[in-house]
Amino acid sequence: MLSNPPRAGRLGRILALVGGAAALVLSALPAQASDIPGTDQIVMSANVKHVANIPKPANIATTINTDIAFQDGYAYVGNYGGFSIYDIRNPKKPAVVSSVVCPGSQMDVSVYGDLLFASVDQSRSNDSCASTPQPATVKESWEGIRIFDVSDKANPKYIKSVETNCGSHTQTLLPDRRRGNVYLYVSSYLPNATYPDCLPPHDKISIVKIPLRDPASAAVVATPVVFPDGGNETQPNLLLPTTGCHDITVYPEKGIAAGACMGDGVLFDIRNPENPRVTARVTDPNFAFWHSATFNNEGTKVVFTDELGGGGQATCNEAVGPTHGADAIFDIVRGRLVFKSYFKIPRYQADSENCVAHNGSLIPVKGRDIMVQAWYQGGASIWDFTDSAHPREIGYFERGPASEGFGGFWSAYYYNGHIYASDFNKGLDVLRIDDRLTDSAKRVRVDRLNVQDQGSYRERGGHHGDWFWGDEDD
Repeated sequence: MLSNPPRAGRLGRILALVGGAAALVLSALPAQASDIPGTDQIVMSANVKHVANIPKPANIATTINTDIAFQDGYAYVGNYGGFSIYDIRNPKKPAVVSSVVCPGSQMDVSVYGDLLFASVDQSRSNDSCASTPQPATVKESWEGIRIFDVSDKANPKYIKSVETNCGSHTQTLLPDRRRGNVYLYVSSYLPNATYPDCLPPHDKISIVKIPLRDPASAAVVATPVVFPDGGNETQPNLLLPTTGCHDITVYPEKGIAAGACMGDGVLFDIRNPENPRVTARVTDPNFAFWHSATFNNEGTKVVFTDELGGGGQATCNEAVGPTHGADAIFDIVRGRLVFKSYFKIPRYQADSENCVAHNGSLIPVKGRDIMVQAWYQGGASIWDFTDSAHPREIGYFERGPASEGFGGFWSAYYYNGHIYASDFNKGLDVLRIDDRLTDSAKRVRVDRLNVQDQGSYRERGGHHGDWFWGDEDD
């Protein structure tokens, strides 16, 4: 989701009106506008089950949910008003452990050990949780990274902030090989000549280094320029010209990263984490805003998403068509990005429903490339891109037009046998897919999952964060 100048977060505060919804299971995918469900009505494919929903805690109920991180059976859910920690060890009965009020969009979150990192891309009066919005034209304004100690999940403690140029729209956690530090690749954009801490040209990322033994000494250690000669600025129908990256996904085992950078898709060599190097770059005339990236398990493909309309428009309809506001699948061939096809959900949404490709993750199925993905009011789509040129949807879950008027799933991720989706207004949903194509994934377990820090799933367990094959449970 985009934030517009003056870096105050376009969504603001949205009142969540959580209403009841009847579930309707459909055995076939609807393809016509007449099949659009009723207000808040739940529909899903026959192979998907709605396991649970837990509303947002009261103290952040009026602000929207954003991204999710996972560790040791807990989900950490960002929110424009702060973040919440959920106990999901029993997916049928998720429970809120705590909720921290600390406003500042978007509160994109990552977790590592006892530390939680949250992004603030809204100019604030100071770095505290009691801060208020303040124009970015004021030199003393703050935006960047907040660091919390979550060792006591019932009582998280704010311990440190790090200011970054143009704030932190998103951040990607990258552990170093010696495990004494973690890095955050901070993505930000929208510079302005009147913003003292966000001057053009920006075209860079900020790298924050956090010593795990002394997180209070966290600091920016590098600001590498991704586009020294400028990014894609003149392509017709761009939502915004490239002035930085929106999001980066790293694959540390393979020493690579993929950057979704507004008007450009980028591959990086990250073997030196403090000096990432651009190795390939691509544009696409059908993409308006390169939003996020997902590697397949082998690291031979990248799925890039196009957030046409910035997440606030209805783009999943016949008028927009199948190649805009979609995913683009690229094979990596001899270090270059080679376009193969587009994927977009095959179900039309109402013209009142904000819907576009958004955050998703792989479902760990050996020998196949399958992911689950959020589409705002398009819900969660489960799709197979094993054949890069012919992707297909194999399951879905969605609600009809939101009673709040604006909403849907921000993120939908697979973690230890279930899908967890953060709904703007309705809280945290838990889903399960039962399908011969994905059933083997139920045996795969991981302790920590920050989706933008990808790790391969493998036969045996390894260091903290590896996938491994375990015993299936319910």
